[in-house]
Amino acid sequence: MPEHTRLRHAVAVLAVASAAVPGPALASSADATSLRSEYATSLYGIVLARSTFKSRIDRNGFNISGELTSSGVAKIFDDTRARASANGRFEADTPSPRSYSVDYTAGKKKKKTTIAFADGSVSSAKNSPPVRTNRPDWIRVEKEHLAGVVDPISAALVRANTPADVCNRTIRVFDGALRVDLQLSPAGFGTASVPGYKGDTVKCVVRVMPVSGYRKGNKSIDFIRKSKDISIAFAPVGNSGVYAPVEATVGTQVGTVKVQAVRFESLK
Repeated sequence: MPEHTRLRHAVAVLAVASAAVPGPALASSADATSLRSEYATSLYGIVLARSTFKSRIDRNGFNISGELTSSGVAKIFDDTRARASANGRFEADTPSPRSYSVDYTAGKKKKKTTIAFADGSVSSAKNSPPVRTNRPDWIRVEKEHLAGVVDPISAALVRANTPADVCNRTIRVFDGALRVDLQLSPAGFGTASVPGYKGDTVKCVVRVMPVSGYRKGNKSIDFIRKSKDISIAFAPVGNSGVYAPVEATVGTQVGTVKVQAVRFESLK
């Protein structure tokens, strides 16, 4: 898969993952809560994709799985389907994933990635088809780059003592090939109102800093590195101390992609 396509996919997964977590209002205690949630991904107000996730989260761990499909006009030009899942536990102020997988199809192109974690580091990562890493301009992923990292879905979960602490952090993310740092900075407070949740949010501006796993000089990589048009709005998940995104915007070369929750439903 070409680097620009991989990067677009990685950013899309990050955006979708930002909404792949429980609605804060529905997790009213420290007990585990199971939810079904639905989201819409849009560009210029046109819905391009819809996703559905089932999530279970508490103070100690999380288990998230979901599906995304292209919708409306986008389906005519790029029939995309993806299934993703992640599970793990929480340690201190960060998630510690155990496993992550994504099965991604765009037209006739297919990609599958699985990652296993152990002791806070990547223990194995498999891509089908394999990523071409033998090119002279390829920036290799070194062993030290894979320590203390999370997958794109786990990256959406933030543990913080107060709303003011949510955005002051850097999240190290690995998607199976590309390694990036997400630098979160405070951007104020707000509110969100969707079926199943109404309440306060804290907004973070996100800078994506590529580390390794890409070709030097790639235009898409350079664009995302310079972008200042990425933000995530977080809200607390009950009393768990975990904050989860309820909305995300990602600036791309064709416009700003918005991922927004449209429904939360508690599963008994």
